[in-house]
Amino acid sequence: MDSVTLDSLDLKLLHALQLDGRASFSKIAEVLEVSDRTVARRFARLRATGAARVSGVVAGSRTGHGEWLVRLRVVPSDSADLAQALARRPETAWVTVVSSGTEIVFILRTPGPAPLQELTRHPRIRDVAAYRLLRHLMDDCWRGRTSALTAEQIVALRPPAPADGAAPVGPHDLDRLLLPALAVDGRAAYPRLARHVGWSESAVRRRLDELCRSGAVRFTVETDPALFGYTVQCLLWLTVTPARLAAVARDLSRDAEAAFVGAITGPHNLIAIAVCRDEDALYAYLSDRIGSLDGVERAETSPVTAYLKRVAPAL
Repeated sequence: MDSVTLDSLDLKLLHALQLDGRASFSKIAEVLEVSDRTVARRFARLRATGAARVSGVVAGSRTGHGEWLVRLRVVPSDSADLAQALARRPETAWVTVVSSGTEIVFILRTPGPAPLQELTRHPRIRDVAAYRLLRHLMDDCWRGRTSALTAEQIVALRPPAPADGAAPVGPHDLDRLLLPALAVDGRAAYPRLARHVGWSESAVRRRLDELCRSGAVRFTVETDPALFGYTVQCLLWLTVTPARLAAVARDLSRDAEAAFVGAITGPHNLIAIAVCRDEDALYAYLSDRIGSLDGVERAETSPVTAYLKRVAPAL
């Protein structure tokens, strides 16, 4: 990624796109009280430098796919190559190298049990563990990149929420090409998407509207927290008393440091991602905040060394 510095308008634009990744530049410009051309030019610069990308992400619960959190112990010298290979696979998400290259952690989305036979036979992988990701327990994304807009601006830009209790959407012939295209570029124009999938623009509009209204697809902005001045990220593997699991997850999801909170199976029942400005801030968060939470029996930390993929392509 080329060197880039974010100013106040960049921060507002990224916040706006996190609220609605497909909001028109004219709508964003009106709310931010700048010109359409300025908004379009700013986003083009952020994307060209690798500072930001809007991606469409499929919700596994809406499409019948389960999510598995897979943890690999690997030979450190091979971790980068292995992580890159995993990142290229369409069924993987959020591929990270942690603990100075001794581990790779990623999410695997699959309609059935996690297919791990290939990994267990790999000569450079020392151990494989897979835990079912039971539930995402944090509705909002990391606050470090969603704190630039006023409450009024947020209301003006936030799209309608998916319908409560909406049934999973059924498969559609469009999805095979449409969803991967949205994963690569969540802001791709309808004419471009129509040409890509070989369907009419009206059909693409209807299908995408159905996917969004049902909650099967959401849009997120991929950015590096270091651009916001936060240089340390860490996975927190927490063992929580079952009776306190929901309460601890709720407390963590409100923390400014939290980027993700989820319930998992296995020896730990909660996983979180903490984003901090530096090592001292991480230490304070672990000792003062995590250490004070009622119900946390054990905490294991895995510092994130690198991200190879931040979101999943659609299946």
